[in-house]
Amino acid sequence: MPFFNYTARNKFGERVKGKAEARNIDEAASLLLDRNLLVISLKPITEGTFSFITQFFGGVKHNDVVNFTRQLSTMIGAGLSLSKALGVLVQQSTPSFTQVVAQVLQDVEGGDAFSKALSKHPKVFSQIYIQLVKAGEVGGVLDDVLMRLAINLEASKEFRAKTKGAMIYPGIVLLTMAVVMFVMMTFVVPQLTVMFEDFGAALPAPTRMLMAISDFFVNFWYVIIGGSILGFLIYRKWHQTKRGQRAVAGFVLKLPLLGSLLQKIVIADFVRTLSLLLTAGVTLLAAMEVVTDGVENILYREALEEVKDAVEKGALLSESLSRHEVFPPILYQMTAVGEETGKLDEVLIKLSEYFEQETAQAVKNLTTAMEPMIIIVLAIGVGLMVVAIIMPIYSLTSQF
Repeated sequence: MPFFNYTARNKFGERVKGKAEARNIDEAASLLLDRNLLVISLKPITEGTFSFITQFFGGVKHNDVVNFTRQLSTMIGAGLSLSKALGVLVQQSTPSFTQVVAQVLQDVEGGDAFSKALSKHPKVFSQIYIQLVKAGEVGGVLDDVLMRLAINLEASKEFRAKTKGAMIYPGIVLLTMAVVMFVMMTFVVPQLTVMFEDFGAALPAPTRMLMAISDFFVNFWYVIIGGSILGFLIYRKWHQTKRGQRAVAGFVLKLPLLGSLLQKIVIADFVRTLSLLLTAGVTLLAAMEVVTDGVENILYREALEEVKDAVEKGALLSESLSRHEVFPPILYQMTAVGEETGKLDEVLIKLSEYFEQETAQAVKNLTTAMEPMIIIVLAIGVGLMVVAIIMPIYSLTSQF
């Protein structure tokens, strides 16, 4: 539906501006009157020629959701009604997020619960977000829940940024190595090959091997590129199957350093989210269902599904977790303590802090270990290439 820019006066005589979504201008005016707004001007928002580019690159960002959540919590805590707070945020949000907030406002004013209005935008608001808002509505503590949610979103973003940042450096180095190798084999080595052939000298084995590899790159470069693309497509298709996902997940988790890091990341996310849901008043079964759907690693997702089914049948959470090797002993041991003391949510909060600290240390260890490993690989590669090039040159100069 189209959007309309409006200028109006509220019941206090204050001049307000904003955007309204409606099928036509008459419906937009009617909606504003229903909000007790006296319309001064109402104009349709015309899309520019390149609006599709703005929509493509200007999607809703994580920071938009964080700022929306924190500001909404502050305004509701200050005594503003949900509709009034959303109306303010419609005017203050970024262009890409304004449409979402305006639609949520329209649904709330139409009688929908806030959580139901949010659920109509699954690409913007996750199931965890919606479940927490629903719990806040039921418990009458929506402002408190929203503040906790904003803090959690910020912490989650910072946590993921640190873990992803640890992989940027080795990724850039490996990509640079691949590009340099391709350039050397395609352009540099062939020139040396011509020079060696002109002299007609006997070449050592490392040089002949390097020249054979270079010839393959020059004559069959299309096979390399085509094979790489085909291999990627086959891997992608295979990885879409459960068997492929299990194989890849199992392989990655067994890698030294990296596997341990990924395990800690998954568990830290799981424990943090579960503690947040339980603290907000969501039942354990409902929280487990939401958390399970949010886990990307198939091995952990399938294990959590079995844990959820066991809990539903009456088993303790700690007992169910202990049956799966993918969960470390400290997780179900501390969970058992929380169940015995009746403070499971508090124990899970402490556990999430523990696993986040462990993850930060694992990231540091991985970064520290990767640097000398990369240097060693580079040194070996460069050394072999230098030997293969220098040996025949040294042999030629010794003949003169």
